[in-house]
Amino acid sequence: MLGFIQTALTYIVPFLLVLTLVVTIHELGHFLAAKRFGVAIDRFAIGFGRALLTWRDKSGVEWRVGWIPLGGYVRFSGDENAASVPDQQDLNEMRREILRRDGPEAVGRYLHFKPLWQRAIIVAAGPVANFLLAIVLFAALAMAFGDTVRAPRISEVQANSPAARAGLMAGDLVVALDGRKVDDFESVARYVNLRAGVPIRFTVQRGGAVTELTGTPEVREVHDRIAGRQKIGVLGIANRSKPSDFRHVSYNPIQAVGRGVTQTWDVLSTTVFYLGRLVAGQVPADQLGGVIGIANASGKVTQAAVDAAPTGGWMVVGVIANLLSFSAVLSVSIGFMNLLPIPVLDGGHLLFYAYEAVARRPLGARLQAAGYRVGLALLLGFMLFATWNDLQRLSVFKFLGGLFS
Repeated sequence: MLGFIQTALTYIVPFLLVLTLVVTIHELGHFLAAKRFGVAIDRFAIGFGRALLTWRDKSGVEWRVGWIPLGGYVRFSGDENAASVPDQQDLNEMRREILRRDGPEAVGRYLHFKPLWQRAIIVAAGPVANFLLAIVLFAALAMAFGDTVRAPRISEVQANSPAARAGLMAGDLVVALDGRKVDDFESVARYVNLRAGVPIRFTVQRGGAVTELTGTPEVREVHDRIAGRQKIGVLGIANRSKPSDFRHVSYNPIQAVGRGVTQTWDVLSTTVFYLGRLVAGQVPADQLGGVIGIANASGKVTQAAVDAAPTGGWMVVGVIANLLSFSAVLSVSIGFMNLLPIPVLDGGHLLFYAYEAVARRPLGARLQAAGYRVGLALLLGFMLFATWNDLQRLSVFKFLGGLFS
């Protein structure tokens, strides 16, 4: 019993808190944009299933908290059944029904009769809210704790490694990667990890002179405390830092916002770069993760804060800080994934709106419905594949096999 409680507190509760925060802000983006344009809204729900808590605000919106805390949604008036994928005939029938039931002044309050640009903004507002959440969280953490920066100095080069073959030497200070300035060793490590098999141009300071060298990281499977087994690019360099290599950076509110924007952009550009390599077949697809991986990562960052805390108070601070940082990264990923042009995702709606803008009429309801079915199948297939990867990466099948061997 105590073991279950500890697992719940370490893995399940942090995962649900992180997911609820990210998804609620996403749906709140849709909600606030719709409210701004006067769209009639029936319900704002956090979670699914039977309602644990409901109430109505002055505008008639039902707010609901469901007992299954795995997401949420906004239901706009008229957004149900065939009306969810309307063509021109459906829209005409919907208009006649609204006129009969509520009168002509009510037509303009329904999402499907709003101008195309307003509908597009409402759909895009969800992912935008995710990006803004990430900026706010990164900025708050930067202002509260600052950054401890480790100089990008190479203190060790492994023999016969890609770094040794490239000519990198102990004592080199990396100042740029592929022409992009770097000022901490962690940035160098992240850049290298994502570029297995990709030549990297290193600009280093050596003995007062600037030298350019090219090294190609090799693929190596490593065990990461947070993500489990991963295949990453490895160059064969290390940084055994001296105290003089560390510096602490503090931020005022304006600087913190700038830092939040920079970190959000870094996460987004890294995600896009990685998926681009994945589509091109340059990295193995077994590195994709899903819900189980997210739950495991949220638990690991929680446990890391608990292990590092000298006192109970610092443990609470560490857990909150780690989970907020993880939430920011996850929020960027969810915002980006929702912009992919796949029906059932926000990007799919924007794709249909783009067609409507060009053709001057909505795509046929049957084609839209078929697109949603295909999109849903792709999404479910991706989730199953990602879950399989999570189970493999966390050695679940190996563990189960050991129980029966």
